[in-house]
Amino acid sequence: MAIFAFKSKAYLRLSLLFFGVCLATQASSQSASAAAAVYPSQPIRLIVSFAAGGPTDVFARLIASKLEKELGQPIIVENKPGGGSNIGSEFVAKAKPDGYTLLVGTVANTTNMGIYKNLGYDTVRDFAPITQIMSSPSVLVVNTDIPVRTLDELIAYVKARPGKLNYASSGAGGMQHHAGEMLKLRAGIDVLHIPYKGAAPALTDVIGGTVNMGFKTASGVMPAIQSGKVRAIAVAGSHRLAQLPDVPTMAEAGMPGVEADSWNGLFAPAGTPPAIINKLANATIAILKTQEIKDRFAAISATPVGNTPVEFSKYVKDEVDKWGKVAKEANVQLN
Repeated sequence: MAIFAFKSKAYLRLSLLFFGVCLATQASSQSASAAAAVYPSQPIRLIVSFAAGGPTDVFARLIASKLEKELGQPIIVENKPGGGSNIGSEFVAKAKPDGYTLLVGTVANTTNMGIYKNLGYDTVRDFAPITQIMSSPSVLVVNTDIPVRTLDELIAYVKARPGKLNYASSGAGGMQHHAGEMLKLRAGIDVLHIPYKGAAPALTDVIGGTVNMGFKTASGVMPAIQSGKVRAIAVAGSHRLAQLPDVPTMAEAGMPGVEADSWNGLFAPAGTPPAIINKLANATIAILKTQEIKDRFAAISATPVGNTPVEFSKYVKDEVDKWGKVAKEANVQLN
């Protein structure tokens, strides 16, 4: 009888504990659902980890102006530049996961994972991806004095002059740097990297002939290509650009796997309730489907994306893996 009583008391304690856990979980779920039901009930901070006036800032403010109409609350864009986008990104990663502090993340959030040893956040672990806003492929361009018109001709030209040619990027560790190193690895060529403080001065020196070539984001380099100031060799994307119908992709030119897209998307801190994530995703996707946004993006060689949180999460993980391998193979490290 004593043993039975002991077992009964132990069973009762376990049952009460289990019941308490269930109540707490239910209460937490109901609280999250209630918060999501009234979300948003106050202004939302949209963090841009680059300076005002740059491409990411322009996209952010365009989306913010539309999103606040969809959500019925002001969207306040705040610029927190510095550290290769790490300052603003870390700020959002450590923010309260309530949907009121969001990040316009970029490809830098995936390239930085492989080049910073002491990064203050983990892109995969510390963020809840919402949706990808846009994508704009890079274009490999050369100075017009370089006597080549195809990728094969360029590779042969470089191999005949090992170590004598160079390529420009918008900065050490950035996507353009990674793209250049990826080409070097895949093509087996020896070309020197020249980093600049921004895409504009890097392109200026390719135009002027100070630097021979470089990968440039389509949205930024298109005017220079169309005016004949630089020559486009190949598009580092999955498809040809409507503005450059005669320029092949890297895959079509014989270099599959060399893809370098400049992109941005919405992120929330990890732990943000799924209902809020989905509400933000649905609102943003609705905006990206409008003809106005499609036309405005197309004018600058960008494509609206608008994928689901699950799809965007996979894309981010794939980008982290891809650029991490390039950084390791090319020994690209910033700290």
